[in-house]
Amino acid sequence: MEDVRSCPYCAEEIRAAATRCRYCRSRVTALDLERWYRDHPERRVAGVASAVARALALPVGATRLGFIVLTFVHLLGPLLYGALWLLIPFTPGGEAPLTRALALARDLLDHLIGHRPGGTGRGTERDRREDGNAGATPTNTFPVERLSS
Repeated sequence: MEDVRSCPYCAEEIRAAATRCRYCRSRVTALDLERWYRDHPERRVAGVASAVARALALPVGATRLGFIVLTFVHLLGPLLYGALWLLIPFTPGGEAPLTRALALARDLLDHLIGHRPGGTGRGTERDRREDGNAGATPTNTFPVERLSS
């Protein structure tokens, strides 16, 4: 038995691999985020054109030609290709290169700020929470007594 799913437009049962609903003829692949990945057999450079073609049910050649034509319009082709390369993951359910780069930069920044030589030595707030002294008062402050009148 084939895998089936429901059409997002008419709610009829269709094959999971279908690009169009056989009942309402709506294109159902553009909404499916699982189909937006770059590791396809027909990929050439980075797989962006094949990912867009597969997700939108277009011929790969037409998609590549579209990127070439957009190159002559204020260099939109390479800019769009690069932006999509950053946003589309390589494997289904994988992590996009932009997400990986941002996570790496955040970890590097946390490491540099938290362990900076000559710094305060207190680390980041996350380090203090992990050490268990998130609510501890700094050593250079004195308790303030309330004056009663």
